[in-house]
Amino acid sequence: MRFIDEATINLRAGKGGAGCIAFRREKFLPFGGPSGGNGGDGGSVILRASSKLLSLYDFRLKRSYAAENGRPGQGSQCHGRKGEDLVLELPVGTQLFALTEDGERLFADLPEAGMEILALRGGRGGKGNEFFKSASHQAPRFAQPGEEGEAVRLRLELKILADCGIIGLPNAGKSTLIAAISAARPKIAPYPFTTLTPNLGVVQHPEDYDKRLVLADIPGLVEGAHQGTGLGHRFLKHVERARFLLHILSAEDMDPESSDPWEGFTLVNKELLFFDPVLAERSQIEAINKADLLPPEVLERLRQRAKAEQRRIFFISALQGEGLEDLLKELWQQQEALAFNHPLEHASSSAHVFDKEEPIE
Repeated sequence: MRFIDEATINLRAGKGGAGCIAFRREKFLPFGGPSGGNGGDGGSVILRASSKLLSLYDFRLKRSYAAENGRPGQGSQCHGRKGEDLVLELPVGTQLFALTEDGERLFADLPEAGMEILALRGGRGGKGNEFFKSASHQAPRFAQPGEEGEAVRLRLELKILADCGIIGLPNAGKSTLIAAISAARPKIAPYPFTTLTPNLGVVQHPEDYDKRLVLADIPGLVEGAHQGTGLGHRFLKHVERARFLLHILSAEDMDPESSDPWEGFTLVNKELLFFDPVLAERSQIEAINKADLLPPEVLERLRQRAKAEQRRIFFISALQGEGLEDLLKELWQQQEALAFNHPLEHASSSAHVFDKEEPIE
């Protein structure tokens, strides 16, 4: 199965233009000397994070990108023009890995909108023969060729940047919830794995227009996801950068009479642990969705049990809008509390560029 959150591309900086071998041939300057101009430098490749792009789909259609070559020098001391730089815009949250014979390594990380990285330098233009003239060598008949630009093969991986990642079992109502509290309109249907790609939803603060809460809804996890069961857990990379997690369990997947009615939470948390122990330790808000399907006495019994176990669980109905106000209030409080403790600060929050001194195939 192929996904639009990954792509492999080839990048190449421009080649430098060749220097020119020429001599002045004017009527009244019989010994005008060398006049070959220098070649222009090749264009460089610049990576820029753009909030206008939401996926890597375009990079699956076009896989090779190159900056312009420098123009060659000409006679009469005319230097070649520098090649145009290639500015490649990528979605915010894209990580780039250089593919080599030894495997792959992190080449660059673009976690912030507007961030720019000089990824590949263009080749230097060659010197023309006018550059090499001297008192002892007045008529050089040679020039330099232009240098090749740097090149690299990259694997792109998009990791969505969100404040809150929504996780849970399939058909827990995650898409219904994100549609109820934001302007997102994900696909909603009464069967498992309706969500096949991550969805983003943005919630506007009711009192402060400048505050927004970004939520990422990923496909559901099932037991054995780390072994490839269901859709696997490759989508969890989209919540690796979330400040906190919202864990949704459907009332339909619970057995209120069981010794552990919260077993669904435990199952998904085990899959988180298999994927990334650090992610498994991230702060979670737990919510039981479709609570309107539970008889009132059963619902009250579950509330009392959660309270007795000192477990704060929100009982909601995303479809009916019940309990969403209290849940949203908790989401805003979590965002504010963790505003200065973003996972990016403990990972590669700043731009990282591959060491150019190491060989790149």
